[in-house]
Amino acid sequence: MSTFEPRNWRKSRHSNGEYGSCVEAGSDQGRVGIRDTTDRQAGAIILPAPHFAAVLTAARTGALDL
Repeated sequence: MSTFEPRNWRKSRHSNGEYGSCVEAGSDQGRVGIRDTTDRQAGAIILPAPHFAAVLTAARTGALDL
């Protein structure tokens, strides 16, 4: 099992402190991790980069019921 240790975590520009909705993503070796900034120790959901891109596309085009 390989480790996931991105050094480029980036907070979503849609995240704000008003509602505690803070999400950040980071990439490492062709994978993308998504985590809650209020509980970083809980870990991250890790997806292959193409799968993460598909999720973003679906969210941007309204294909997800968010």
